[in-house]
Amino acid sequence: MSSAPNPGQLPAHVQLIQIGTAYWGSQMVFTAAQLELADRLAAGARSAGDLARELDLNAPALYRFMRSLAGMGVLTEVQPQTFALTPLGEALKKGAPGSARAAILVFCGMAVDLWRNMRHSLKTGESADDKVFGKPLFDYIGEHPELASLFSETMVGFHGREPAAVAAAYDFDALGSIVDVGGASGNMLAQVLRRHKKPRGVLFDLPHVVTDAPALFAAHGVADRISIESGSFFEAVPRGHDAYILSHIIHDWNPEQCQTILQNCRRAIAPNGRLLIVEMVLPAGDTPHPGKMLDMMMLVGTGGQERTAEEYRALLKKADFRLSRVVPTESDVSVVEAMPS
Repeated sequence: MSSAPNPGQLPAHVQLIQIGTAYWGSQMVFTAAQLELADRLAAGARSAGDLARELDLNAPALYRFMRSLAGMGVLTEVQPQTFALTPLGEALKKGAPGSARAAILVFCGMAVDLWRNMRHSLKTGESADDKVFGKPLFDYIGEHPELASLFSETMVGFHGREPAAVAAAYDFDALGSIVDVGGASGNMLAQVLRRHKKPRGVLFDLPHVVTDAPALFAAHGVADRISIESGSFFEAVPRGHDAYILSHIIHDWNPEQCQTILQNCRRAIAPNGRLLIVEMVLPAGDTPHPGKMLDMMMLVGTGGQERTAEEYRALLKKADFRLSRVVPTESDVSVVEAMPS
């Protein structure tokens, strides 16, 4: 006998329709980000008509749009057809903490075309980037400087809580030297060295990716303990260090590419060194986890994937590493610690 429905639970068809129409809201905030609406309201309330003239838009349509954003909590209608930012709307400004605007422009813009081709990925097991862009996703991003800048800002915002959480959860003071492999702006390494005073660091990534790193290291007061080396982790990584961090690197690539990266780390690592993979480690079964949805983004976007602890164990074993433990953090990611076998 089936149990009685939960009185507070919506019928199944209503829940499914809400899931299916969730993109309505995402396209609303995407358009607001494109219009730089939050920045245009940063100095105070303005009328829909005034903004329509500035943006060369239809005034009644823009009013309806802003009224809907007010219904979502992004704006507030302070006088008839005049709107101001709410605290939620403030977060949509350029440069606001958390980089929400950049993330929305990337995830609700370019990435939507990838999601529309999920059936291709399900049929082939491959990403949709070649189908959508005619080339691998990271190659496409690298050819469009404005998009590359937005993507970098997105990654800092999307994973913003993680570096401090990783630095707090793992004992980096037991290490002498740490290489942040593919560390981009160096945010992870900066947070680790800011909290742990003993180790020194090496930021390793492609030359055009590390350009913002020196300023970030100076801002965190760790510039004197970090060197920057340029190169591709598909070719080699700096040799002889105590630890190698791979933060959101392994999930980007297919299994063969992952093996290339891991084997390069294996050749470089000190005999008693540690490989530290920072990723969303998936729970088994039906347990909800944000990494399960991110896994689908990896499937359609890059051909990479999120993994369970056992899947990491198998992946690492092929590269002659032994998974020693998984260290949870206060964020959605864990530190998968591995050592040379």
